[in-house]
Amino acid sequence: MKSLVLPEIEAYAEAHSMAESDVCRRLREETVQTMELPQMLVGPLEGAFLKMMTRVVQAKKVLEIGTFTGYSALCFAEALPSDGTVTTCDIDVTTTTLAKKYLAQSPHGQKIDIRLGPALETLQTLTGPFDLVFIDADKVNYVNYYQRALDLVAERGVILIDNVLWSGDVLQSTPVDGSTAAIQELNRVVHADSRVSAVLVTIRDGVLVITPHAH
Repeated sequence: MKSLVLPEIEAYAEAHSMAESDVCRRLREETVQTMELPQMLVGPLEGAFLKMMTRVVQAKKVLEIGTFTGYSALCFAEALPSDGTVTTCDIDVTTTTLAKKYLAQSPHGQKIDIRLGPALETLQTLTGPFDLVFIDADKVNYVNYYQRALDLVAERGVILIDNVLWSGDVLQSTPVDGSTAAIQELNRVVHADSRVSAVLVTIRDGVLVITPHAH
């Protein structure tokens, strides 16, 4: 993933934001050492942003689409009250096995429920409302995930969607791959959706922050 922010600016922002927990740091380090695509991990700065959003909306129930190695789920769990829950969806046994190893080491790990299987199928089995929904999974299904998230999010909740700048590739007038085209389509769909308000935040690889309008 190409950095859209100068590394020294990113480091400065990290240094002046909430510090990651020791468990998150160790999970991040092992992910970088052992996983084929460690850049899929949100990292300390975006992790702090996710924690802050959890607190801002006073979330108790979080839904995450795309677990990877569990870093973001752990960030949510650390920011939730003791009776809070994170339901996180993934299809990868290898990455979620690493996630479970570190969730077991955290006092917040018991708040997290990992659902293995195709996320669109899992989402059909869930009932809301969720106070916060975080989408960070296969890009080709982003519009489908967004539409289902709208059904599941609380009236005063928030939907966060990661990688919406896609290393700057969203600027391509003719996208060279399906993921780029899917993210461009998502950004168009959300922007045109009269049911929501949204801001595209240029943190890390771009995060869409979406709130539904009151019914």
